[in-house]
Amino acid sequence: MTRHITGTREEWLAARLKLLEAEKEHTRRSDELAQRRQELPWVRVSKAYRFETDQGSGGLADLFRGRSQLLVYHFMFGPDYTAGCPSCSAIADGFNGFVVHLENHDVAMTAVSPAALGKLQAFKRRMGWTFPWASSHGSDFNFDFNVSITEAQQREGGYEYNYRPGAALQSGGSEGPVAEFAAMAGTDAATFMRQRPGMSAFAREDGVVYHTYSAYARGLDGLWGMYQWLDRAPKGRNETGIWWRHRDKYAR
Repeated sequence: MTRHITGTREEWLAARLKLLEAEKEHTRRSDELAQRRQELPWVRVSKAYRFETDQGSGGLADLFRGRSQLLVYHFMFGPDYTAGCPSCSAIADGFNGFVVHLENHDVAMTAVSPAALGKLQAFKRRMGWTFPWASSHGSDFNFDFNVSITEAQQREGGYEYNYRPGAALQSGGSEGPVAEFAAMAGTDAATFMRQRPGMSAFAREDGVVYHTYSAYARGLDGLWGMYQWLDRAPKGRNETGIWWRHRDKYAR
């Protein structure tokens, strides 16, 4: 027998209509926030970053692929990983289908990671992905956009993530969700935690590239299609721990 409240169709409809008003208000608020994102001042990107892509070496402007807007997903795949972060991978599982739609709306989209391009390409083949993925290996890009930290920063603090100063990280054991994720990525917890997830938006106008927006941590929830569906499922996210895997690692 279900432990959830049950009722008549009339009771359900009354509660649903009440919820609908709250959902509409949430949608209106979301539209307002989107407008405020677009109203942020643009910051000129002066540093010459270099990336390796399937098409060769290039700068940040080349990632636009002829378009005026660029969305970058900062994918956690560090130089010492052997596989992508399982959470970033779950988010990226949704990229293939909509990249073509973005590209036909003057928006380029790419993932960027500091691992060498060969590692990214091999993992991309394993996952069956076709979206663009660039390597920022050897560049300051990930550090400047606050999604990578050095070993010294990890020991001593002095870095920023999600617009807050980061403290020195405590030495972790071999247990817990971070260690579990690290193992899935083929590394240890300390190495795993030197990368962070995020997304950044850029504009290109008159040959100049501008940074327009970045989000991190829970600010990425809206990009995680899996959770958008779970939030509408009868039991919601229903989590008691780490349950997701790389999609080719689930028991069939």
